[in-house]
Amino acid sequence: MVVRVLHAAQPTTGGVAHYLGALVEDQVRRGYDVIVACPPEGNLSVDVRRSGARHIAWPARRSPGLTVGPETFRLKRITGAVAPAVVHLHSSKAGLAGRLSDRRRHPTIFQPHGWSWLAVSGAVAAASRAWERAGAGWCDRLLCVSDAERDLGISAGIRAHWEVVRTGVDLARFHPVDDTQRAAVRAGLPVPGGPLAVCVGRMTEAKGQDLLADAWPSVRARVPDAQLALVGEGEPRFPRPGSGSGIHVLGGRGDVERWYAAADAVVVPSRWDAMSLSLVEAAACGRPVVATDVPGAREVLGDSERGVVIRTGDRDALVDAVVATLTDPERSGARAAALGAWAADHVDRRAAFDAIAALTERLAERRQPVR
Repeated sequence: MVVRVLHAAQPTTGGVAHYLGALVEDQVRRGYDVIVACPPEGNLSVDVRRSGARHIAWPARRSPGLTVGPETFRLKRITGAVAPAVVHLHSSKAGLAGRLSDRRRHPTIFQPHGWSWLAVSGAVAAASRAWERAGAGWCDRLLCVSDAERDLGISAGIRAHWEVVRTGVDLARFHPVDDTQRAAVRAGLPVPGGPLAVCVGRMTEAKGQDLLADAWPSVRARVPDAQLALVGEGEPRFPRPGSGSGIHVLGGRGDVERWYAAADAVVVPSRWDAMSLSLVEAAACGRPVVATDVPGAREVLGDSERGVVIRTGDRDALVDAVVATLTDPERSGARAAALGAWAADHVDRRAAFDAIAALTERLAERRQPVR
């Protein structure tokens, strides 16, 4: 039996898009008939077509508002025309429109990739939690990328059929390198010499690059030749730094593994997350990591035995942790080695996608809501 899967997503750049692009490629290789409904702009539609899957344009905005009605109607028409065995909804907008439009007429997986209420506050956050409690009844599996993401959902009163499949990466691409290889990679990067901190991720409020940029002058006051490389799509949420700042805004790149390999510290200063892709990639590369205490961070770094976990938004702690990581290579190296060993056993993308395939096929075999 050929499994027909309809994926729907609003993000077309950044971590969700990279994750979904890799998942689609894996499912095409398994012989699935894969269709992806997403906005036509961005990288995702290109990656979908390149993998051999079908792309259907689904114009959708990130934020809720007056567009939700038309977006829901369009996605309902797409689902009806495609007649999938399984619907797989990614992130909050597709989760909203897809569950409202289909209401479990097809077996449905919802994967939040970070709860929507974390990005808002007050009445909007309360409304988001209320919707997620109601919307959980219209999906057969609520699939989380970390135990912490699931636990946050449970604490918000969401009753669902939960599954957790931790974010995985391609270990053939992201892996530790020796000191000689690191030195060669570092010499070839377009930043001056000196201790190198790297932050990888789409330029958004959630990822917190502005917090790191604000802290960087204090880091440089204590490590004068330190360099900060910001790698990721989008415009920075702070004024572009001058040439003497030690901050290098490099945009999206296809060689992020080289930047991890060269890093003396990988910094993940997120305000909120579910399981940061850049954190997992850095772990697989066995590099020293400083991360804020958002969902998923302690699952990867433990209680600082495999990296440094600091309070979210604590500027002074961020400065101290980055400085300590750059100036104490022996301790940082020990943590990094432990992190790389842990990652080899816990973040293999093949195992993650095997688990998603097993779930998808269980749902497809029954072609009806699974309890």
